Amino acid sequence: MRPCSTCVLALSLLIAYPLVTARVFYSFKGCSHFFYMQTPPTGMTGTSLRKICQTYANKLCYATLYDRSRRLPLYSAYIFKKSDGKKRMDTPWMYEPQLVSDDESSNMRALPLTEDSPPLIEDSQAVLDDYTDAVEYKRGQLNPDLHQSEPNDKSSTYTLTNVVPLITNFLDASWNPYLDVIRRRLNNFCEGKAFMVTGVTISGATIQRDNRDRLAIPKHIWLAYCCPRFDRNSPYEVRFMFPSYGGYALNEQTDHSVIEVPVKTLERFLKILRRHLVFFLVFEPKRSPDAFN
Repeated sequence: MRPCSTCVLALSLLIAYPLVTARVFYSFKGCSHFFYMQTPPTGMTGTSLRKICQTYANKLCYATLYDRSRRLPLYSAYIFKKSDGKKRMDTPWMYEPQLVSDDESSNMRALPLTEDSPPLIEDSQAVLDDYTDAVEYKRGQLNPDLHQSEPNDKSSTYTLTNVVPLITNFLDASWNPYLDVIRRRLNNFCEGKAFMVTGVTISGATIQRDNRDRLAIPKHIWLAYCCPRFDRNSPYEVRFMFPSYGGYALNEQTDHSVIEVPVKTLERFLKILRRHLVFFLVFEPKRSPDAFN
């Protein structure tokens, strides 16, 4: 079994703001283990971006790059846990206090049960009122609860810093079924950790509330996974999707089927869409040249 060369995959995002040199707030230092080789995507900087180590019940659960000006997560990185696919339905929606204060160790908290959210929360992130009149959209999780197994890990996905507005038909008919396909594939054929990154591209469209732009609407949503240790005796129809593969889809009412592709193809697709930002996602699994024979 001969080692093969590693590959570094560059993923380009469709983001509507220019590159700047201002620092990104804080870091992923405490939660870098959610990234393959502890290497987060790089090259994205801006005064409105915040790197969040999402914490629930005093446990680090996943990592998110959040754009406070657009009130939208650009990507979330997490480790897949073998799951029965059941949802955690009794968890209240939460907000991220790390976007309100300088406390990087804060647990996510339930949104206040009042008609109006405090201005400090509304200014920094999405709130439930932003979705009230957006009847065409549902909240789509980047780190989905069906990719987690423990109750607290499932609960941690119910924060608005982990969701993006997705067209209802697209979410129900295409994206959620695709997430379940990934769940079953990794359940059955991934023998070690599976590192996941789910992100979005942005076109400039927004959801408004009180005549103000509140939420950026994703143009596309995409997912990439890396499972370095997998079942090499799996059927060919899934074996070629290891150790890494990905998928993307258009967030629209029609023509919204998910397209599954090698991660390099996903890279090329996102490069075609890119305007200003390129970031690098490191998926460097070792595989032998006869792995797919």
